[in-house]
Amino acid sequence: MILVTGATGFLGGEVAKQLAAKGNNLVCIKRATSVIPDLLKPFDSHINWLDADILDVFALETALQGVIQVYHCAAMVTFDPAKGKTMIKNNVEGTANLVNLCNELRIRLLQVSSVAAIGEAKPGELINENNHLEDTHTKDSYAISKYESEMEVWRGIAEGLNAVIVNPSMIIGANAGIKGTGQIFEKVRKGFKYYTKGSIGFVDVEDVAKSMIALMNSDIVAERFIINAENWSYKDLFAETARGFGIKAPQSEATPGMLNWAWRLSSVWSFLTGKHAGIDKVSAQAATKNLDYSNAKIVKTIGIEFKPISQSIKEITAALSK
Repeated sequence: MILVTGATGFLGGEVAKQLAAKGNNLVCIKRATSVIPDLLKPFDSHINWLDADILDVFALETALQGVIQVYHCAAMVTFDPAKGKTMIKNNVEGTANLVNLCNELRIRLLQVSSVAAIGEAKPGELINENNHLEDTHTKDSYAISKYESEMEVWRGIAEGLNAVIVNPSMIIGANAGIKGTGQIFEKVRKGFKYYTKGSIGFVDVEDVAKSMIALMNSDIVAERFIINAENWSYKDLFAETARGFGIKAPQSEATPGMLNWAWRLSSVWSFLTGKHAGIDKVSAQAATKNLDYSNAKIVKTIGIEFKPISQSIKEITAALSK
């Protein structure tokens, strides 16, 4: 039996789909209020849904009975500074609970971390698995939550846990809709006029799931893998997206100075209205950085051929156009 956390989410749903499509029987845990995604409904006979919170050790222990593999995809994601401490606490404690139980029950664990938990490289170099966040100053609560969650897995590995870690770059795919990374494409569709000079890695959700399953079913232990298909500048990404929608690409560069004013004004607006800020300081600063990632380790290890990001963009724009 295989357990997937976060199966109602974008990545977890794709992992559960690929596993169930191969005939595997799954236990997928969710919150009582969560909605089962449409892409998993054809696999009802292979999935046993349980209401369980990863912060509830007793419910988690019950869900793990008879399980031999765990894909830990669940995580709280928010870029609201007011919720940063809550996100860190939930993500780290939830991962610690899974680590402890998997170690006790001798269950193999695959932890979904993020490139946000990996430090930056020297200018001109690709970021790889040997770059560490503690060498890069950050106030990004999401990055801290992923880094500290990953540290719980390394702690478990030191205690004998059978585990492997993946660090995906920006995960995209048609099933995201207008949530998560889907918001990027939706903003362009609605006529977003600006681009930034920064760049970052992207990978299709299908390839992330494929990589995870291949690593889980290998003998690899105590390793981390960046999962990244290609590095794209935001300017090129927006232009390709606009082309997919058949509209004019963003023409104006949002300079660092403009972004600094934008996040400050957004913070004031959020304070006055009580609504979520459209852009925060961390996001504004990241948009001008070149965060380019190496995929050499994962390609060498499992031989994956990544879907071209241009193909992913075509699929996304086609889905959103409907």
